[in-house]
Amino acid sequence: MAQITFKNNPVTLPNTEVKVGDQAPEFTVLSNGLEPVSLKDTTGKVRLVSVVPSLDTGVCSDQTKRFSEEATSLGDNVEVLTISADLPFAQKRWTDINKVDAITTLSDHRDLSFGEAYGLTMQELRLLARSVFVLDENDKVTYVEYVSEGTDHPDYEKALNAVKELTK
Repeated sequence: MAQITFKNNPVTLPNTEVKVGDQAPEFTVLSNGLEPVSLKDTTGKVRLVSVVPSLDTGVCSDQTKRFSEEATSLGDNVEVLTISADLPFAQKRWTDINKVDAITTLSDHRDLSFGEAYGLTMQELRLLARSVFVLDENDKVTYVEYVSEGTDHPDYEKALNAVKELTK
């Protein structure tokens, strides 16, 4: 199981961990328009799933902007999703203010469905642990990074290279 700290304090995560080679677990989150979005709604494209605790923090904001900047160069068969426990309204406000439109932000605030299925719900904080997943067109997990310290950046290059390997 992934060992995660947030501001150097250990956090408790669900007893699930997604690994390379797994079929991606099903989940249901909310779009910024409050519509449910599930894994099956995104099947058919390569997905880079960037998970952040809250868009309103520096590292999360930087991570989301970085993947948004890269999104257009990844091709039409790639979708970049950012999932957090932020309210959909907050996500929409953040994307509008930051002019981020090359990615899709999704909210796990209601049920923490994604966080529980992927082993990311920091129980003490009710936020998602920072992580990155790459899924192929058929929902197979091809890359996983559980960032061990929640205030650190993920390895952007490794994640982007994992996407590029699937789109060659």
